[in-house]
Amino acid sequence: MKVTNPLLAVLAIAATAAIPGCGTGEASQADADDVSAATPVPVEVALPERADIFATYLATTTIESDRDAPVLARVRGEVVELLVEEGDVVEAGQVLARLDGERLRLEMLSAKAKLEKTRKEFARTEDLADRGLVSVAMHDDLKYDLAALQAAYDLAKLNYEYSRIRATISGVVSSRDIKLGQNIEPQSVAFRITDTRELIAYLQIPQSELAKFTAGHSASLRVDSMPDTDFPATIARISPTIDTRNGTFRATALIENADGYLVPGMFARFMIAYEKHENALVVPQQAVLFEDEVASVYVVTDGEVSRRRVQTGVTNEQHIEILSGLSDDDEIVVVGHSGLRDGSKVLASQIKTNSYTG
Repeated sequence: MKVTNPLLAVLAIAATAAIPGCGTGEASQADADDVSAATPVPVEVALPERADIFATYLATTTIESDRDAPVLARVRGEVVELLVEEGDVVEAGQVLARLDGERLRLEMLSAKAKLEKTRKEFARTEDLADRGLVSVAMHDDLKYDLAALQAAYDLAKLNYEYSRIRATISGVVSSRDIKLGQNIEPQSVAFRITDTRELIAYLQIPQSELAKFTAGHSASLRVDSMPDTDFPATIARISPTIDTRNGTFRATALIENADGYLVPGMFARFMIAYEKHENALVVPQQAVLFEDEVASVYVVTDGEVSRRRVQTGVTNEQHIEILSGLSDDDEIVVVGHSGLRDGSKVLASQIKTNSYTG
């Protein structure tokens, strides 16, 4: 009976395992790579479009009203009637509240009586003066007295009229600062009125951007209360000076607000369109890949992709202008870049794109 040396058996097994190409691991990995390369990658594609596109600048600030005025009491008195409340729309000259004006009314009537008495006396002496029956000095004194009494009456009448507190501008009552029965003094703030039909915003923009902006540029803004709504605005004025404290210049934007959706104090995000490129070739931003400041896109041809370098131009909030490297009929990958490389097989489906303008 032949006895096998255990040590020799172990060495023989180890030598067999070390022979190259005898295992199945490498073959299995190669097969997996081949299968992966042959499996189409699902992507969403789109064609470039021709449209007008604007270069834009983003800025944030708080909306204000350029027509905001306190309504002051002109005379002393007790508040006996309130005719409006906060939020009411008023017109310039409308009565907002009424003070107890009885004393002022009586003072006006007294001044009126004195005026009428002197006016009749002056009329009598004027006829006598024409005939030389009264002195010229007496006639002149009455004339001056009549003018003084007329002024006193006008002043008394004005003070009585001031017992009715009136709106100084048209707009919305933004605050009521008096109460019924309260005794107020002259120059006390009774109401505040804000005209919100046109609002204003002051944008502080870095001085390096000054050459890009001129009055008349269009803009749009969004606020947190309506994040999906764009409100139009116009750059009305550009300050010609630089603020040395922060190196910025001021651009003033006017906002039409006839519907009243916006109110002063809202924080807004502005997008200013300062340069228009007409009939530009544009693609969605997510279609363009940037690596080491080099832009490229994946172009789909016969179910395969190739990476192509492009030159980009104007970029706005959603889209990029393509200056070179792409034609109108090149189908590009918009969604699904992960795992793609030159020659990758793809399963393409069309993506619905939004409007590129603006």
